[in-house]
Parts: sequence; C-alpha cells; structure tokens
Amino acid sequence: MDWQAFSENINQPLNGLLSPIQIQSAHAVSGGDIHQAYQLHTAGKNYFLKLNHRQYLPHFDTERHSLNAIRNSNTITCPQPFATGIFNDQAWLLMEFIDFAPSKPQSDEVQRGRALAHLHHQISRDAKPFGWFENNFIGLSQQHNHWQMDWIEFYGQQRLKPQLELAILRDAPASLYQLGMELIEQLPFWFKEYTPEASLLHGDLWGGNSAFNEAGEPIFFDPACYYGDRETDLAMTELFGGFTADFYTGYNAVFPLDAGYQSRKPLYNLYHVLNHFNLFGGSYAQQAEKIIRDLLEMSR
Repeated sequence: MDWQAFSENINQPLNGLLSPIQIQSAHAVSGGDIHQAYQLHTAGKNYFLKLNHRQYLPHFDTERHSLNAIRNSNTITCPQPFATGIFNDQAWLLMEFIDFAPSKPQSDEVQRGRALAHLHHQISRDAKPFGWFENNFIGLSQQHNHWQMDWIEFYGQQRLKPQLELAILRDAPASLYQLGMELIEQLPFWFKEYTPEASLLHGDLWGGNSAFNEAGEPIFFDPACYYGDRETDLAMTELFGGFTADFYTGYNAVFPLDAGYQSRKPLYNLYHVLNHFNLFGGSYAQQAEKIIRDLLEMSR
C-alpha cells in the first residue's frame, strides 16, 4: 500500500471530522474473518482501518451508520467512525483505534451487561417500529430491515425466511426449508404472553464483537443495528459464549428479562445458525434442522 497516496485520498471525505492526517506507518492487526485491518500511525494518534474490495463499500457504510447510532445513544462505548471511501479499487473504513485490555474483572463484566441494557432502553418511536432505515449485513449476508408494525411478521419474513431461501440455494436439505416455513407459521406460539418492544440492537453480538479498553470500560464494535426484540441480542451472547454470569447479572439489574426468554432463545439463535450454514456450510444445516424440530415439538 502506498500510504502517502492513501493519506491524500483519505483526507478528502473527512469533512472536518478530523484535521488532515499523514500516515507515517501501518501494520496489520486482527480485524475479523472478512476484511483486512490495519493500525495506522500518525504524528498525532493512531487509527483503525478496514480494507476490502470496492464491492464491500456498502458493508462499510452500513457499519459506520450503526456505530454512529450506538454512539449517539450515549449508552455504550464503541469506536468512532470517521469516513469511508474507495482507493485503488479498494473500499475502506477509517475509525478510532482503541487499545483493548486482556482481563475481564467481575465489575467490568457487570458494567458490560448494564451498558447493553441501557442500549436496549433506546426504543423506536417510528409508526412502524421494527426495522432500520437501510438494509445492512450480518457477516457477508444481507440483512433485510424494512419497517414493519408487527415483530412476529418481521422476524419470520425478514430474518428466518431469507435465510431459509438462501439455504436452499446452498444445497441444504429440502426438509430444512419445509420445516422452517412451518415454524414461521407457528411463531405466534412464543408470543402469547409477551409483546416485544422495538429496542435499539447491536445486531451481531457474539463474544468477538465486544471487549474492554485499558480503563476497564466495555467496548462494542462490528454492529449490524436495527430496532427489534432485545432478546435477540441476549440470545446471541449465549450462542458462542464469551460472556460470564456477571454480564447477565448486570443486564438484569437494569432491564430484567421476561420469564419466557429461555423458550425463545433457540428461536432467535436459529437465525444465526442458518446464517452460519449459508456462510460456512458443514454441519450447521443439521444443527438448524434440529433446532427447528425441537421448536415445532414445543409448539404442538
């Protein structure tokens, strides 16, 4: 990478967010499975940069919008995004660089749970409250976010159904699709005594998308925001691990979960298991079908 030329390119769209920056050096850092990531060194401070082919610019634009939404909620610390653009046929996203700390003391975990609960208290006031102002991405998969009044309809038609349709194109067993569509018809069963509010969600909250800074403050990043049932965020924190019991203690102290959450947790994690099959293949199809069969048995 010609960092001198990139410095000139990157300064153009900053629009006063930053003084012009001059990149002195850069080195690759861990940045997930999809994009290249770099720590940029300048005379003033360091920055975090994501790079990928130009087709990924929409991914970076929607990530920037989600980060700004979380920052504007004044509830959770996340990296400040500065700008996106194209350079030498590569899309880029420039944001604040945050040093992470390795340890997670009990008090920090409680604070992380409380911070998420405060984010979930941010409620949509739109006439059709469930959704987002744009479609975004869950990994490499597009995530549909058209505004809807009814959460059950939103979750069935904009979360489960697109993943089931994509799974067929990925050569999943036909039974997965057939059982999944039956499950969508049965969704009201899980909401007989529960009416979700449209909370501001992180949207992709597994353990790898949260950390702590050197002051012990929780940091959330790589969001795919929308307004939906807060239980979807909580369910995903349990899908792959990475959050301790103290995290949930902190969350429930601020925003106690409904008693029916445990029965809906596999329903919400099904979306991510289906997405993992569509991204990675393998045994995720069998895992998804088992979840569906267990849920259908519960509803009978």
